[in-house]
Amino acid sequence: MNYTDIGIDLGTASILVYIRGKGVVLKEPSVVAFDRDAKDNNNIKAIGEDARLMIGRTPGNIVAVRPLRQGVISDYTVTEQMMKYFIAKALGKRSFRKPRISVCVPSGVTEVEKKAVEDATYQAGAREVAIIEEPIAAAIGAGIDISKPQGNMIVDIGGGTTDVAVISLGGTVESASIKIAGDDFDEAIVRYLRKKYNLLIGDRTAEDIKINIGTAFKRPEVDYMDVRGRNLVTGLPETIRVSSDETQEALKETTAQILDTICAVLEKTPPELAGDIVDRGIVLTGGGSMLRGLEELIEERTHINTMTADEPMTCVAIGTGRYIEFLAGYNNEGNNG
Repeated sequence: MNYTDIGIDLGTASILVYIRGKGVVLKEPSVVAFDRDAKDNNNIKAIGEDARLMIGRTPGNIVAVRPLRQGVISDYTVTEQMMKYFIAKALGKRSFRKPRISVCVPSGVTEVEKKAVEDATYQAGAREVAIIEEPIAAAIGAGIDISKPQGNMIVDIGGGTTDVAVISLGGTVESASIKIAGDDFDEAIVRYLRKKYNLLIGDRTAEDIKINIGTAFKRPEVDYMDVRGRNLVTGLPETIRVSSDETQEALKETTAQILDTICAVLEKTPPELAGDIVDRGIVLTGGGSMLRGLEELIEERTHINTMTADEPMTCVAIGTGRYIEFLAGYNNEGNNG
């Protein structure tokens, strides 16, 4: 079996690596910690989960950074080294041939940004590189047959971007990408608690609140969580009780922007494809789609059945890995994908 086809979901929050025949073999935060006082740029202290644990806990000279911002490369050299590390870790020592690698990017990226991802992937050791748009990868990973002349709507909510697309015949008919996603949910919770309770919390605490009690829609039962932070008035540590209703209030503006984008794409969709979407529903993928109440919120606004894919976190990585196989099959059928 050929293990040299790799799919990489190059996310703002985490990187997933898929190897054909093995599935998703690696999922780590896209964080790199390096020593900024070092004379050369290669003094990287940690990559992935080890680097994430250093965030907010390092001495002044060691910096933990995310080299990807809102789905695009913000630090080219660090991204290249991070990809090299993850590819080597995923392949282990068994591979001598350079792999074919497909990498996904948000649907709204420019040609320059695409080229930067392509170059970084070649530098990281690829033999061939295919760049795929996130909604296409998400649809393939969710098990949707995108080669048919049927309209499918995908909403991929990642860490840095939300991609909304209508896909038919192997391509994107209408799409929109906004720089509002899971990280913005966290920031909205931080802002809300600072404004309402004068309590300062970190991003990791905000993420815990989002995962445990966060909701985008009114729930029949209210959940509570004790949250520790620093009181901005007294300067002392403080613990408060936060309810799921408060998280809904905190996330209202952010989720509204995602809803507006979905509606804007639906408005531009050709009538026949819009009819297909009403029949088939809207599919949510990406880590951000796991926020409770999102399905109900989208259904209330659009009146279209909305469901989350079985493995929303890994859909894009799986679809990216299967993209090369899909292209080969699609072209063999005599279509021009």
